Amino acid sequence: MSTLAMLETVQFVVGPDGRPTAAQMGIEAWNPLLDWLEENEDRAIVKDAMPKLRLGPKVAGALR
Repeated sequence: MSTLAMLETVQFVVGPDGRPTAAQMGIEAWNPLLDWLEENEDRAIVKDAMPKLRLGPKVAGALR
């Protein structure tokens, strides 16, 4: 299921004033979306760490 397809399954809870107050989605869409979010977060961590890691294990703090 694509990210767009996952987001299209979201349903909104509407308050008495007619404005959306919450969103809900089925677990079958939530789990792949959560996996996607976690993968993107991991990629960002690695991308941020790469310049320091390229300097070598001692400078990066991987070795004492």
